[in-house]
Amino acid sequence: MIRNRRAFLKAAGRGIGGTAFRSLQAAVRPNIVYILADDLGWGDPGCYNPASKIPTPNLDRLAAQGMRFTDMHSPSAVCTPTRYGILTGRYCWRSSLKQGVLQGYSPNLVEPGRTTVASLLKRAGYYTAGVGKWHLGLGDRPKTDYDQPLRPGPNEHGFDYYFGIPASLDMPPYLFFENGKPVEKPTAHTPGGGSKRPIGAFWREGAIAPGLKIEDVLPALTRKSVELVRSRAVKREQPFFLYFAMTGPHTPWVPTEPFRERSKAGEYGDFVAQCDDAAGQVIRAIEEAGAADNTLVVFTSDNGGYWPRDMIEKFSHRSNANWRGMKADIWDGGHRIPFIVRWPGHVRAGARSSQLGCLTDLMATAADLNGIALPENAGEDSFSLLPALTGRGGAVREAVVHHSAQGMFSIRERRWKLVLGRGSGGFSEPRRIVLKPGEPEGELYDLRNDPSEMANLYLKYPEVVRRLTSLLEKYQREGRSRAV
Repeated sequence: MIRNRRAFLKAAGRGIGGTAFRSLQAAVRPNIVYILADDLGWGDPGCYNPASKIPTPNLDRLAAQGMRFTDMHSPSAVCTPTRYGILTGRYCWRSSLKQGVLQGYSPNLVEPGRTTVASLLKRAGYYTAGVGKWHLGLGDRPKTDYDQPLRPGPNEHGFDYYFGIPASLDMPPYLFFENGKPVEKPTAHTPGGGSKRPIGAFWREGAIAPGLKIEDVLPALTRKSVELVRSRAVKREQPFFLYFAMTGPHTPWVPTEPFRERSKAGEYGDFVAQCDDAAGQVIRAIEEAGAADNTLVVFTSDNGGYWPRDMIEKFSHRSNANWRGMKADIWDGGHRIPFIVRWPGHVRAGARSSQLGCLTDLMATAADLNGIALPENAGEDSFSLLPALTGRGGAVREAVVHHSAQGMFSIRERRWKLVLGRGSGGFSEPRRIVLKPGEPEGELYDLRNDPSEMANLYLKYPEVVRRLTSLLEKYQREGRSRAV
C-alpha cells in the first residue's frame, strides 16, 4: 500500500501513461460515490451482456468512460452480509450473523467501535452521507417503539447524515428514517403483496407509514441522493462520500409509469431500467456540478440476480449471464457481480479488468486513496483496488472467500474454485446433496476451462482440494485474510 503522498502521485502518474494528476488534493482526496444496486445480475447491464433484454444506457455510458471489472464478487450471495462486508471490509461470517439476513426489526449488527468506510473517511476529513436500504439492523433490541431513537445505526457508524429505509423493500416496517428518527411512524398496516401473486409483486404484510407508497420509495431515495450531490459538490474545500443503496431491482418489482414496458424482460427488466435511470440521475448531478473529474464513482450490486430458470425460459433473458446459479447460491451466479468505476483522468476510459476482487475491498481502496494505513483490527478482509484502477498491475489479493445464504463456504484462488459442500447452498435446486458412499464431499472447478461450473474435479485433484481447504482454514483461524 502506498502511504506517502509523493510516492502515490509518482506511481499513479506512471500507471496512466505518465499523465500527472491535476493536483495533490485531487489525487488523494477525491469525492467517492458508491452506488449499490440490490439483486442486479451480472448479465443485466448491456455493457456486460450484449444479449441483455434490458436497456441500461447510463451504466453502458459509465462503463465506456471508466473501467469494467469482470471477476468481481460480493462477499456473500445475499444482502445483509454483503452490506456488512462493504462497510467494514470484513467478511460477515466473522460476525454474529453466520447465515441468512436480518429482518426489518432486527437490532444493529455492526459491532460498537468497529471502523467502517464512513468512519474512516470522516476521520480523514470527508463529509459522509448515506441514502437508501440499510439492512444492518437499528437499535440494540427488536424495535416496536418508534418514540425512541433508532440507535445504534448509521450515525453511530460514521455517517454524518443518513436517510433511508430499515431493510429490504419487501420487509416491514415500511418507513423512511432520517438520522435515527422515523420521518413518519408506521401506524398503518399493509396486507402485503401476497404469496399468491407473481413473485415480482411480493412484499410482506406489516406496519407501514401512512404516507409511504412502495412504488415511490426508489424515486424518493434518488431525489435525496441528487440533492446531496448538488449541495456537497459546491463545497470544494471538503470532499464527500455518498453511499447510495438502492432498493431495486429487489422485489417488489414496482417500476413507475415512465419505465413500464421499457424492457423485454417483464416487470423485473422494467425495474432494472428504472434503477439504471436512478444511477444516471446521480451521475449527471455530479457532472452538472462540475465535480466529475474529482469524483470516483463506483456502481455495483450486492449479489447476483434473483432469476429462476422459468424466468430465463419465459423471457429468454439471463440475469446472471451464463454463470451457474442465482442470488443466494454458492455458484458464481450468486455472487459474481457488475462493478464499474469511473474517475476521469485517473482510470482509463473504456478499460476492462479481469482482476479478482471483492466488495470488501472498498475500505482498503478508500484508505489507499488518502494515504491511510489501516489498523490491524479494521478491514481484515479488504485489499486496495488502486493498483488495478490506475493500471499499475499485479494481483490485488491471493483469494476470495464466498458464502451462500445457507452458510456454505467456497474459496477462489486464480483458476480454482473449491466449494465445501454439495449443492447450491442457496435458492437453486439441489440446495443440499445427501452424499452416497464414494461420492465427492465437495466441488472443485477449473474456472479457466469450465466457467459454468459443470465438471466437478474434486476427486481428480486432491492436492488442490487440500491446499485450498488449508488456505480457507487459515483465513478462518487467523480472523483475517489481509496481512498486517
